[in-house]
Amino acid sequence: MAQHIGQKLRLTSALLGTVTRKELAAAFRAINPKTAFDLGRADKWLQGRAQPREHSVYDDWAKLLRLEHPGAWIADCDLPDFIATISDRHGVDRAELERRASAQFETASSHEERSLAFALAGTYACYSRAWSPYFRGQFIKGILSIEPGPGMHGLTATYRESLPTGQLVLGGPVTPAKRALYVHLKEVGGDAQFFISLFPQSQPGSVLGGYMCGTAIIGPEAQPSLTRILIVRLRAPLPGAASWGGYLLPDQSISGDLASLGIAIEQPEQVDRQLTRFLVGGSDGGVHQVPPAEFRAILDVFDRHWLRHSGA
Repeated sequence: MAQHIGQKLRLTSALLGTVTRKELAAAFRAINPKTAFDLGRADKWLQGRAQPREHSVYDDWAKLLRLEHPGAWIADCDLPDFIATISDRHGVDRAELERRASAQFETASSHEERSLAFALAGTYACYSRAWSPYFRGQFIKGILSIEPGPGMHGLTATYRESLPTGQLVLGGPVTPAKRALYVHLKEVGGDAQFFISLFPQSQPGSVLGGYMCGTAIIGPEAQPSLTRILIVRLRAPLPGAASWGGYLLPDQSISGDLASLGIAIEQPEQVDRQLTRFLVGGSDGGVHQVPPAEFRAILDVFDRHWLRHSGA
């Protein structure tokens, strides 16, 4: 049974001096131009989140390392045996090889985190359902700014809404994870907190979607609340951001509001119905989840618009 594949690949990369996944893939191709070592899946293999299923990958790997063992040995051996064998075969100090592999992986991870931070940084228009009982059935808009900052992933967020009671401003860290993107917001000068759980960001990053939970800010009683939220990237910072946002009037549409922000979507009435269906989506037996296909349909609309106007 294959084991420790991610660590073995990182040790191989350190031994060969291949800093990037592309360089490691090129090394495999040099051994076998038709290798099944797949660049698209190499990231998951290196992180230990998946492993090659084709036996030929391990055979190519054994040739790459000039081992006397078959490819199956690489898949099945324990980690100390693998380190000892490749170190002895290539005359490399074992401790030094492990140090290089660790340092190289940390450098690659830091680069990926910086790239993700750059991709997420920007200004977004946010749309969700109003929690206040006084505005039941209406949508509310806010502005979300994501900026590079301190922390593991280097991202901080500021969220603003313009309410009848005044400005609501919350801030906090943005945490990318394998299966989600999380934002934990705390009110500036107050005790309100919002937690946002989103689908992972994808390129070109035109829109984010998921759930926001917290409590109603305007109302006679405390009400723990949950709503779907759409977070649409703007191409430029919003003028007058400090006073922007608030409840949409019943005759206002989200597509019309986006058009006023420079995002004029084609077929606005059709898109508006699609966005409304997303935001008012209900629960299944008390469990609230967004079907991935439902969000992907919205992602397709905004990604196509973003790419068509990427040179604007």
